[in-house]
Amino acid sequence: MNPKKIKHISKTLSLVLRHRPEKFDLQLDKQGWCAVADLLEKFNQNGIALNQETLEEVVQSNDKKRFAFSEDGLNIRASQGHSIDIDLAYQPVIPPEILYHGTAERNLVSIFKEGLKKRNRHHVHLSADKETALNVGQRYGKPKILIIRAREMQAQGHLFYCSENNVWLTEEVAPEFFST
Repeated sequence: MNPKKIKHISKTLSLVLRHRPEKFDLQLDKQGWCAVADLLEKFNQNGIALNQETLEEVVQSNDKKRFAFSEDGLNIRASQGHSIDIDLAYQPVIPPEILYHGTAERNLVSIFKEGLKKRNRHHVHLSADKETALNVGQRYGKPKILIIRAREMQAQGHLFYCSENNVWLTEEVAPEFFST
């Protein structure tokens, strides 16, 4: 399939499954799932040709694994990054000793003052490897990688979750838990 079309569908999926389901009049349950049949119908009604095969290709080819099908394949949701009220029902897990966060150099002053905040999302996003953090940081400018002492945070009562696409999630990271 045309890479440009895949990217367009992926971006539209992100919009409606993470931020604005009402744009396509989609109904998400409290855990962010919507019926695949409804999603296909609403995409087509809104002028975006989409069938089951194409949707599966978009989900499988997404480099960040942003979307997931339910075990029975009848439902779909975004794996994380929602700005709407969703309970992904992730269970707390013990994180690795160190996690990483990619950001732009221009953000460091405020981050070292305030810490990492979830802002309009449900969680702060962290990665288990430097390469992923670097890729994230590059999206926003000259990249900087923060080293997060996740196990130390967890020992002090902070909860961590790991999404279906291996993004580590936590409520916030105070400055005393990271360095560059």
